[in-house]
Amino acid sequence: MTRPTSLRAIAALLLVALIVATGCATKGARPTATPIVPAPALAISHASVPASDPATLAELDRVLAGSHRSDANRARDIYRHPRATLEFFGLRQDQTVMEIWAGAGGWYTEILAPLLREHGRYIAANWDPNSDLKVVQDSVAAFRTKLEGNPGLYDKVSVSALQYPGALNPVPAASVDVIVTFRNLHNWLARDEAALAMLKAMYAALKPGGVLGIVDHRADPAAPRDLKARNGYVNESYAIELAKAAGFEFAGASEVNANPKDTRDYEQGVWTLPPTWRLGDKDREKFAAIGESDRFTLKFVKPRGH
Repeated sequence: MTRPTSLRAIAALLLVALIVATGCATKGARPTATPIVPAPALAISHASVPASDPATLAELDRVLAGSHRSDANRARDIYRHPRATLEFFGLRQDQTVMEIWAGAGGWYTEILAPLLREHGRYIAANWDPNSDLKVVQDSVAAFRTKLEGNPGLYDKVSVSALQYPGALNPVPAASVDVIVTFRNLHNWLARDEAALAMLKAMYAALKPGGVLGIVDHRADPAAPRDLKARNGYVNESYAIELAKAAGFEFAGASEVNANPKDTRDYEQGVWTLPPTWRLGDKDREKFAAIGESDRFTLKFVKPRGH
C-alpha cells in the first residue's frame, strides 16, 4: 500500500491533470524578480536533429484523414496542428516514440499508433495501473478499452507507466528515439519536485541524440512567474530552464500552436477555454471565438555521448 502522504500527493497532482480540482486562481502565486528572457537561439545544429522524411509526412496525411478519427477530434486539428507539430519535432515513422500521459481518450494515440504501426513503435506512458486511486484506475481502464476496440490500429501499442512519485522507469534506459508530451507540464509543476523528476525520467529513456517535444499553455511573458502554473499557463523560459536542468539541450521553438487571441485572464484559468469549458454556457460564444489556448512548442535533444 502507498503511504497516505504519498496518496494525497498523487491525488492532488492527478486531479489537477483531470481538471476537476478547484482553486485554480492565481492568488498566492510566487512571483520572482527573475527577468523574462526570450528563448535563446538554437543551441545545437539542425543537422544533428532527426528530421521528418517525405514518406512519413505522406503517411501522416493519410492517418489524419482516416475514418478512425472522430469528428470531435478532427475538429481540434485547427488548434493542435498535429502535422506541423510532429514535423517540427522531426518524427519519422521508423522511430520508437513514447507519448507521456496520452490520457484516457488518447487524442494523439489515434495519430501516432497507426503512423508508427508498420515501421516503428508507439509507447504510451500513462498513469500507474497499480495505483489504489480510482481516478487512475478509471483512466487506465478507459485507455485499454480504446485500444481493444480497434485492434487493427492499436494491436502493437505498448503501454507503460510514468508517474511521480513511483513509476519512473517506463522503458529501458536509452531505448526511445522521440518523446512527446502535450499539455502536461503544468500538471507536474503543481508539485515542485514532480516536473524535474518526470523530465529526468524522460532524459534517461531517450537515446543519445533523441528528441523531447513539449507543448503547453503559454503564460504571459510580461507577467510575474508563477512557478506552480496555478492558472494552467506555464512560463516558456522557465520550461526551457527546467528541461536544461534535467540535462537536455534546447533545440528550438515553434509558433505553430500559438494563439494571439488568448488573453490568459479568465475566471477559471486556461480551463475556461475549450475544450474544457469550465464555465459551462456562460460567455460560451466569446470563448469559442478565442478558441483553445496559446501554446508554446519546444524541442530539446539529449546530448550525444550521454
